[in-house]
Amino acid sequence: MKRFLIATTLLCLLTACAAPNNINRITSPDSVVVINDKNGRYKNLYTGEKTYPTTCTENCYPAHPDLLCKTGSENCQYQGKQTKPQLNTGYTVRWLGHASFVINTPNGQSVLFDPVKNQFDSPVALGFKLSGGIYRKAGAWPSEQELENIDAVMYSHIHYDHFNKADIQSIGNKPRYLTPLGMADNFPTGGFNISEMPWYSTTNIDDLVINAVPAHHFSARVLVPFIYEDHDKDLWNGWLLEQSGSTLFFAGDTGYSKHFKDIQQKYGDIDICLMPIASYYSKDDPNWYRYVHTTPEDALSAAQELNCRVMIPWGYGNSSWKMGDHSSHSALLRLLHMVKKMDAKTPLYILNEGESISL
Repeated sequence: MKRFLIATTLLCLLTACAAPNNINRITSPDSVVVINDKNGRYKNLYTGEKTYPTTCTENCYPAHPDLLCKTGSENCQYQGKQTKPQLNTGYTVRWLGHASFVINTPNGQSVLFDPVKNQFDSPVALGFKLSGGIYRKAGAWPSEQELENIDAVMYSHIHYDHFNKADIQSIGNKPRYLTPLGMADNFPTGGFNISEMPWYSTTNIDDLVINAVPAHHFSARVLVPFIYEDHDKDLWNGWLLEQSGSTLFFAGDTGYSKHFKDIQQKYGDIDICLMPIASYYSKDDPNWYRYVHTTPEDALSAAQELNCRVMIPWGYGNSSWKMGDHSSHSALLRLLHMVKKMDAKTPLYILNEGESISL
């Protein structure tokens, strides 16, 4: 009998006794969902051939005196003198690396964007390492006390570098999880409170207004390479926070498109914009990478269209995946080059992984 109880308890912990997730779908009167009629999958608002406001064509990665690197543009730290924008929004932004952020809001809530500590979920992580692929250094990670005080976790899409099941289990089921449509079935089981949201839908956590907004990207979560049965079955989002008259925008993975102008027209000028600047180039398929990832100059153009009061870039760094980039910090070098060449007016504030700024 004792052995039976032990065996039953172990089986319960591993399988069916895990609490089921609580999943709900939030819609608003202005919600938008775009479906590809051919296969019933999601698609971007603005499809077809693109044009870009600015494109760097030569000498795009000159060395910069404020970026100190051990070798080339690898293992770098940005050490430039920066003027902190005096915005008085009440938000504090801490960059954990790649696309992961901890945000403290003006009235005391704490939220996570795309928290990923390690490289990939098992067993893909092991397979990737054994195949000789780039093995990512773990990024910064919130302390246990910080994780206990998280109110909400927001994911932009299901790609491995933005969504990790093991990290969800370490965060726990206390926070509310907010995702694009269709993404909840990728979660582990464990009593997680998950809200799926289409573009232009809105929800609240106390007085924190959370808006799901469009991005220009795609989705897939592949176990076997080059088999994409789940391609675009889940949506991809950006997120816009509003509280006490201040706004913060997290673009998620996205290419440049008219959706940035749409967001500004709907919500007004944005105070803080967290913008991706990496993974935009591949010698095998350069057009596709840029189609779904902003170059540094695309991000600067988008920030101007959003009327951002400050732009904080992400995607580069010592804990980045370096997908489609020349090096860990090549995207930052290109940004530092293009901000002068374009005479960009949006103020930048550049963080190293683990750093924070109160704005």
